[in-house]
Amino acid sequence: MIGRFATPLISLMVVLSIISCQAQLSTTFYDARCPNAPTIIRNSIRRAISAERRMAASLIRLHFHDCFVQGCDASILLDETATIQSEKTAAPNNNSVRGYEVIEAAKREVERACPGVVSCADVLTLAARDASVAVGGPSWSVRLGRRDSTTANRGAANTDLPSPFAGLDVLIDAFDKKGLTARDMVALSGAHTLGQSQCFLFRGRIYSNGSDIDAGFASTRRRGCPQSGGDGNLAPLDVVTPNSFDNNYFRNLVERKGLLQSDQVLFSGSTATIVSQYSGNPRTFAADFAAAMIKMSEIQPTLGQDGIIRNTCSAIN
Repeated sequence: MIGRFATPLISLMVVLSIISCQAQLSTTFYDARCPNAPTIIRNSIRRAISAERRMAASLIRLHFHDCFVQGCDASILLDETATIQSEKTAAPNNNSVRGYEVIEAAKREVERACPGVVSCADVLTLAARDASVAVGGPSWSVRLGRRDSTTANRGAANTDLPSPFAGLDVLIDAFDKKGLTARDMVALSGAHTLGQSQCFLFRGRIYSNGSDIDAGFASTRRRGCPQSGGDGNLAPLDVVTPNSFDNNYFRNLVERKGLLQSDQVLFSGSTATIVSQYSGNPRTFAADFAAAMIKMSEIQPTLGQDGIIRNTCSAIN
């Protein structure tokens, strides 16, 4: 009887083993089928950032906005269709999130080398890491094997992405719901050492005459952000080194020079000591940022047979 069922049993075990392996993230996921994928993506991202250094901040933010909405599944990259309500037009993303074309360009290059193998979700995850490195930030090991979603979720994008006007408790709760600690939150917020923000997102803060904003800093920012009009005018999140990854963002918070309310509020309550630590120790911040990016990149990834490999990132095959 044992011999009669041995072959089917072994076959079943092999199939289950394959499915299990396919449903695991791994740093060696593409070694057999597309070993050059990380290099192809890295070179493409470097070229994009060399052409526009601000793109580094945009790619890190794009990855963040993807992972906070139904996990890291490249859902944010999908365009609007008759059956898909795109996340691109959700309030936190519309006319704000950038870098879609950079991910598409990297995906095209990977497709030429290995058609139908590498997911857009993995391209975006690697791009965020490579963007950090390109502007002097830390590197980290990226576990791969994500699949792309066939759906988007505009509603979740409107509710799950942290608001720039949020208070500390609301922010901590939003990150906690994604399995991220308050320390992870502060470290990830340090990505605001890069990039720019639109006037309408910080106007209330610079005209508030509040005790949590440096008067000189507020006055300077008002020059480019009038009380009415100019909603899209940009200001650097870190006025000192806006295109380099460092810990000046945290020094700014200690000096009450955080541009967004959701930034400055980190230097209060239970997270104030973390901000102080990062402001004085750039190595600790860099290490914690890398660790938090790894955790964020593995929020509810779509794995195995639960997703697809999109041919282009903006559309379902």
